[in-house]
Amino acid sequence: MRDLRMLLPAAVAWGVGWLVVAAPDAGVDAGLVAAVIWAAGTAVLAGLLVAARRSRRARSPFVGRVLLVGPIVLVALAAGGLVAGTAASVLGQRADSPLAEAAAEHRVVEVVVDLVAAPRPVRPPAWGAASDESALRVDGRLVALDGRAAAPIVVTATLQVPAELATLGGRLVFEARASASPAAEEHAFRLRADGDVRVVAAPPAWLSWAVAFRQGFADAAGRLGGDGAALVPGLAIGDTSAVGDDLDAAMKASSLSHLTAVSGANCAIVTAAAFAAAALCRLRRTGRVVVAVLALAGFVVLVTPQPSVIRAAAMAIVVLLALVSGRPGGGVTALSVAVVGLLTFDPWLARDYGFALSAAATAGLLLLATPLAGRLAHVMPAPLAAVLAVPLAAQLACQPILVLLDPAIALYGVPANLLAAPAAPVGTVVGLIGCLVLPLLPSVGMAFVQVAWVPASWIALVARGAAGLPGGRLPWLPDAVGTLLLVVCTGLALWLALARPRRSWLRTSAAGLLAVVVAVPVGAAMGGPLLGAATMPRDWDVAACDIGQGDAVLIRSDGATALIDAGPEPAALDRCLTLLGIGHIDLLVLTHWDLDHVGGADALVGRVDTVLHGPLDGGRSSRVLDPLVRGGAEPVEVVAGYRGDLGEARWQVLWPKPRAIPGNDSSVVLDLEAPGYRAIFLGDLGEESQSRLLRVADPGPVDLVKVAHHGSADQSEALYRELAATVGIIGVGADNGYGHPTDRLLGILTAMGTAPARTDQSGTSLFEADGDGSFRLWTQRGVGVAAAAAGSDVGGGP
Repeated sequence: MRDLRMLLPAAVAWGVGWLVVAAPDAGVDAGLVAAVIWAAGTAVLAGLLVAARRSRRARSPFVGRVLLVGPIVLVALAAGGLVAGTAASVLGQRADSPLAEAAAEHRVVEVVVDLVAAPRPVRPPAWGAASDESALRVDGRLVALDGRAAAPIVVTATLQVPAELATLGGRLVFEARASASPAAEEHAFRLRADGDVRVVAAPPAWLSWAVAFRQGFADAAGRLGGDGAALVPGLAIGDTSAVGDDLDAAMKASSLSHLTAVSGANCAIVTAAAFAAAALCRLRRTGRVVVAVLALAGFVVLVTPQPSVIRAAAMAIVVLLALVSGRPGGGVTALSVAVVGLLTFDPWLARDYGFALSAAATAGLLLLATPLAGRLAHVMPAPLAAVLAVPLAAQLACQPILVLLDPAIALYGVPANLLAAPAAPVGTVVGLIGCLVLPLLPSVGMAFVQVAWVPASWIALVARGAAGLPGGRLPWLPDAVGTLLLVVCTGLALWLALARPRRSWLRTSAAGLLAVVVAVPVGAAMGGPLLGAATMPRDWDVAACDIGQGDAVLIRSDGATALIDAGPEPAALDRCLTLLGIGHIDLLVLTHWDLDHVGGADALVGRVDTVLHGPLDGGRSSRVLDPLVRGGAEPVEVVAGYRGDLGEARWQVLWPKPRAIPGNDSSVVLDLEAPGYRAIFLGDLGEESQSRLLRVADPGPVDLVKVAHHGSADQSEALYRELAATVGIIGVGADNGYGHPTDRLLGILTAMGTAPARTDQSGTSLFEADGDGSFRLWTQRGVGVAAAAAGSDVGGGP
């Protein structure tokens, strides 16, 4: 019989963490929340003491139940209080940090940061860079600010620095501009380096050894070629830097991406191997546990401390401590204690999808795998039932979380996992051995890597095959509603399969209810786009495509069509063009070469007449332009003053100036005068460039503005005051991780009477000019523009 008593404290800790870290965003004091929880815990403790005294005097069924349930509730409140207390303390440090004042004043400050995670490329490596240094995103803890010690708050920074210098455990010094993040984000501030980055301290020896191991392993695997070479580092140590966009999409579509996320299975292999080796050396139980913990710590350093790794390592340590005490705990208890401990240490993990998926998969295996295997054994051989139950249990537990990321169910996920299951442990174990042996015995290590390449290639083949099959995605309702409905469906299905109610009418009723609960979200998800296309107006002038975190805005005039930027990926742009019935682009404007503006250009090959662009950027620009040119497009590099026609509309380039350096601040800014309205499209200009644009171009009032840089805080209030637009289009992705659009930008728009039209909330949005400065609006999700502009006529789609 499993001991499930710790599930309630873990659930309470998770719920409290999820709510309390976002409390300041809702205007609630996190410290007050913590105080209320501790007060409730004190009241429960007092009640238990009173009940215990009464139970000694006379037996009472009610008192007995109180004494049975009360301790669990008390532990749950204590867990919630610990999590809330930690969150309140950290949020207080963030609010009091001098970096908050610097961010509010937009000052450049000198920061000293200790890196707490391996760097990540800002753009996929395949896009290259114009220089030897690629933009990296690093996570760190603030050490000092302008030469003075500062509270160790968590920050994230975008740097131009070689990856070998920005290593886990290193200390960097650089000047930066800071912007505050919402309280719900773990990183208190985002830093953008303004100048050179200096390394003032190398990682300590207990961290630095892993860098050479990871790099050597990646280089050795890369020499093998093919998808297998990209997956070997991911299987063994969770390094997915070599996995391209197409393979990554295939892994996700086939529900195999978890294989490249280091988690419980990897930690279990390392711990078991170390424990067994210590046993062969005839160490006592305590010594074996110490060796296993040290091996696990080394493995965590090697793969870098990702949320799934931290969860798995914490759970393994709980199990090992229970073992050394002579009282081995159950898996559910170990998982629950690990969750409570980790959330107490870092409450923001409650909002981390990787952590949630890791914990859910483990819980599914612990609670569902055995019952499912027993039920499946009635209709198939027991060994096959046991193999099938593992991916099925994990998929059932994780799917409600996965629909928050992608509102669809991967129908081929379980079969794909069954086909990949035999290969995954071989690739993981052999690859890890190769990684550890390579620096010592290169030839032997390379042999292990070559062996690991075979199962990795098979997994890639399965992923691509499953992703290419028709009907692989069952559409589902998005967000919390979709998750709740899927939880209900999963619960009903498990009850029918495992409990097997004896009364036929009860089985029939439950099956009917399950069919209805499934049909409603599927019908809504599939019927919504069809109904939306049917109700979509045809006489629109401007369309903002919902393509995630990026820009793609269409303009139509007298039968001619222009597209300003192409978004981050071809599939998203193609969906928008298909929805709007756009087959040909007369004029394509690529404002600059960042992936979120040009990544979808492959969807336009053979469909474009002319491409306007700013200063070229070596390999980055050629990778975008060359396919378009081969498809028949004429590229034109433009600077301020260039002008032309689009149907009845007239357009003029206001920015950049000649001899500009490629980047955000050299974005092509287009001023468009069309019958009934005037619009300006600001690309990704920052505040300083916006101020210069205002001085040299004097744009004057417009009716519509494409807000710069997805609504970042780096904006010129004076420019938006000058523009005084009715509507501001913001191309932004939901839960984008950047905090876009920022409160500062939204405040500027509100103050200027500009209604924000956000693609993350409204989806694809169509604007039809009324001719008096206002617009009729249709939105894909039926969410209209806020009525901040007088005269705006807001409509909505389904």
